[in-house]
Amino acid sequence: MDNVNQTRTSGFVLLGLSTKTGNQGILFVLFMFIYLLTLLGNLMIILLIRTDSRLLHTPMYFFLSHLSLADIGFVSTTVPKALENILSHTKSITYWGCLTQMYFFVAFGITDSFLLASMAYDRYVAICHPLRYSALMSHKHCLLLVMGSWILAHFHSLVHTLLMAQLSFCASREVPHFFCDIQPLLRLSCSSTQPNELLAFTEGSLIIMGPFLFIMTSYILILVAILKIPSAAGKRKAFSTCGSHLGAVSLFYGSVIAVYIRPSSTYSAAKDQVVAVIYTMVIPMLNPFIYSLRNEDVVGAMKRIIERQRK
Repeated sequence: MDNVNQTRTSGFVLLGLSTKTGNQGILFVLFMFIYLLTLLGNLMIILLIRTDSRLLHTPMYFFLSHLSLADIGFVSTTVPKALENILSHTKSITYWGCLTQMYFFVAFGITDSFLLASMAYDRYVAICHPLRYSALMSHKHCLLLVMGSWILAHFHSLVHTLLMAQLSFCASREVPHFFCDIQPLLRLSCSSTQPNELLAFTEGSLIIMGPFLFIMTSYILILVAILKIPSAAGKRKAFSTCGSHLGAVSLFYGSVIAVYIRPSSTYSAAKDQVVAVIYTMVIPMLNPFIYSLRNEDVVGAMKRIIERQRK
């Protein structure tokens, strides 16, 4: 009990990506650049969608605005503390601060997963059931999908956090990561982590793989429907509406599955940190560009805002 109380009093030490002094300045500049670009890009997407009625009342962009909001929360949960620790000699985080960081990290990450599944459903209905699109993707149904994504993600995260709070941490306080993630913390516990690992591998796998399999099934059905379109121009137009979303899905699930959908015995701190940089920083930074650079609707909304400012 004394060891547990000591951990809750002194907290943890986040070792970060590199302990070499010469690398700290490079990491700080790189992380700061990624963070500012992520904030700028996602805030731009939210602003464009919220100020353009055409985009706001289009289900795909309604989901995208919430995806951008989740990405801002996702990156803001980890990067500011990582930047602070790069400049700090102690690199410490309080016990409750660590659990809070873990809670929001999991919550925003799972929200991303559910929103990507909602966007896949939107594309499926638009291509496979175009005549029923207005009814199936009404604003009420879209709002329910978004609310469900946020609520289920926070419930899932709360269960993980409550179970983590029951553990005793009486070994090393050093977390070999730049933020408080589930697996690194479990490896520091000196009490039984079986309930936590069971939850992470079963319910956690369902939460991650469920939306992923739903997305893959949706796109298989979409592909079948597209192949039935007689004209080449029609096929290209249908594919173009899915390209951005498929790119975001591939990046997100490819990195997340590599870290979380495998036994804890295969855990590697060095490899997981590199992959973690991809899904916690790089992907939230890239999403605005994936959805905007070749998207005529977003580019059109940007031009309309610029024209209004000139007037």
